[in-house]
Amino acid sequence: MKRFFDAELESFRSHLLIMGERAIEQTRRAMRALADADIALADKVIAADDEIDKLEVQIDEEAIRYMTLRGPVASELRIIVVGMKASHDLERVGDEATGIARRSRKLAIEPRLELYADLPRMANIALEMLRDALDCFAQEDVQKALNVIRRDAEVDNLNRLLYRRLMSFMIEKPDTISRAIELMFISKSIERIADHATNIAEEMVFLSKGQDIRHSDIAKAGALPPNPPPTA
Repeated sequence: MKRFFDAELESFRSHLLIMGERAIEQTRRAMRALADADIALADKVIAADDEIDKLEVQIDEEAIRYMTLRGPVASELRIIVVGMKASHDLERVGDEATGIARRSRKLAIEPRLELYADLPRMANIALEMLRDALDCFAQEDVQKALNVIRRDAEVDNLNRLLYRRLMSFMIEKPDTISRAIELMFISKSIERIADHATNIAEEMVFLSKGQDIRHSDIAKAGALPPNPPPTA
């Protein structure tokens, strides 16, 4: 019977990883639509958003069924709770990819701005973070999760830098204001994707170690503190 329960958990984990791959691919396609001014590709990204939404619903249903019928022990319960939280973050990544695609569609009919080149670098970092965070779910690699969390500041800094550059650009060339604002929104979407990757990485630490490091400075130290000794 335990083998059957393990198979259910493995299916749950597999669906979460599939959802992650879909979210990553959607974001890559949205960024490619922006870079290539490809309206048809942007439309495909927008149309595919429902696939990620359906996976989130499926994962939630599997989690609720397992908790209701199997009476999970603590380690199993952590997998379920963390998986549900991660699926919500991945659904939000899919939404951000859709938003990028919608803005890419608008920008495709406008003259390009030179600042487009800053966005792919941000997106690549954010997606590397997301992939590493998902790897942590498969491998329970705490150090990799901490590395993901530390990289969030890199994306934040790039977002702030691009905002400043775009503000200066709009002042110097008022005719670019509408396009520059669209790029600001795209930059913010990428920054949010990095935030969702960070959320998932934090949950992976909880999954592996049972320690909640949200809203703490633990990641900056590069290592977790030792677990407290058991109380008498």
